[in-house]
Amino acid sequence: MSPQPAMVEVRAVRKSFGPLDVLKGVDLRVAAGEVTVVIGPSGSGKSTLLRTLNHLEKADSGTVTVDGTLVGYRRSGDKLYELREREILRQRTHIGFVFQDFHLFPHLTVVENLTEAPVAALRRSRKEATATALALLARVGLADKADAYPRQLSGGQQQRVAIARALALEPKLLLFDEPTSALDPELVGEVLDVIKDLGRACEVPPSGRTTGPHGHAPARQGTTMIVVTHEIGFAREVADTVVFMDDGRIVEQGPPSQVLGAPREARTRAFLSKVL
Repeated sequence: MSPQPAMVEVRAVRKSFGPLDVLKGVDLRVAAGEVTVVIGPSGSGKSTLLRTLNHLEKADSGTVTVDGTLVGYRRSGDKLYELREREILRQRTHIGFVFQDFHLFPHLTVVENLTEAPVAALRRSRKEATATALALLARVGLADKADAYPRQLSGGQQQRVAIARALALEPKLLLFDEPTSALDPELVGEVLDVIKDLGRACEVPPSGRTTGPHGHAPARQGTTMIVVTHEIGFAREVADTVVFMDDGRIVEQGPPSQVLGAPREARTRAFLSKVL
């Protein structure tokens, strides 16, 4: 059985903030359709790595490729040239990002939060974008909140709207940066349940198109996702691959049964002994 094609290829990525080296030559491959969960102590570089994947943070060196396309750059010979902001924004429409603190527009209703980007970036009609938005709200259990404003929702509901908004662009890749860290403990489960369902679900966009841009069926059912989280139980249950980061490097990666159940590295064992 041939391996799944790579959706994400990270090669030798380094990133510093002043004298602080945050990423120290990270290599990572994520297959199409996989759910990869990144764990590790605070300050290990997890969120910075995630933000380099859609060029929210510009790597000092190394490359990021999503679905065969360089992110943030074009190659000419052996040199890389940064893309213009407009081109980078176009690339980001293919990479959904769910932040810790929701980032919803407070002056727009829930359904308006979901329709703005498809209308502006994908040139969808307002009618089609609204139909897609309502289908996505039903998918995350918020069909009755379409006309509410973010301030009228709980934190868990706001985060589920943020997930639906990311899905509205039908991204190739979905990134989650500690999506439950800003929530009260009793609201964490409802958001994790939505993410679990995305990982298991058949990838049929709400618009009804079941093929890719060239008419091919998806290589594998399910949404390609990378989730940075402290929720070890979630990682054990949902991840195809668990990545443990520490001090700007990937220390260990593999299936949850290995990384969480029988870690090979002392640093992984020390981390898990504190959080389990």
